[in-house]
Amino acid sequence: MANDIKSGGKRAAQPFNARHLDIVAFAEAGASLSGEDPLSHYARLSREDLDGEGKAVVRWQAQGRSEPVAGGAPEIWLDLQAQTELGMQCQRCLEPMRQALAFKRSFRFVRDEATAEQLDEELEDDVLVWRKDFDLQALVEDELLMELPVAPRHEVCPSTPPMQVQTHDFDAGEQEKPNPFAALKALKKNNGA
Repeated sequence: MANDIKSGGKRAAQPFNARHLDIVAFAEAGASLSGEDPLSHYARLSREDLDGEGKAVVRWQAQGRSEPVAGGAPEIWLDLQAQTELGMQCQRCLEPMRQALAFKRSFRFVRDEATAEQLDEELEDDVLVWRKDFDLQALVEDELLMELPVAPRHEVCPSTPPMQVQTHDFDAGEQEKPNPFAALKALKKNNGA
């Protein structure tokens, strides 16, 4: 895993770990992190990759910022973006395909769940509760999972998908079956009715 750490445009004096990030210190330092990780470092996301070759990578960038507020504590923000590409199956032609996933979002961090719930109802911003031991890469994985399409499809399928349900030999297995009412009529005749 290759991570690049910067603070205010300079190398960070305090190293930040994406798996155990003190989000407040990160934002107050105006620090940034970036990484290019193998898909295998993201267990849930890698289960969605049908290629299974381990070639896919997740590229991400994070920037912390602290926004001053008149008469109050500064707001803690995290600007995050990531992208990857997974092997999936086209739901139209059933052929393999590459599906690009990407997002770019800003997250506001608050001290407690009650504040997060209140702001979540009032604002369009994504609001999270901050912790000293925040897993940034878990957030990257969560956001990429939310970008998965419900039914992945090629823009233009490489082969024409079949447009009929039954094949030409569908009825070949059907043999002339006796009519059940004819069998009942024969039973009646044999019984003298």
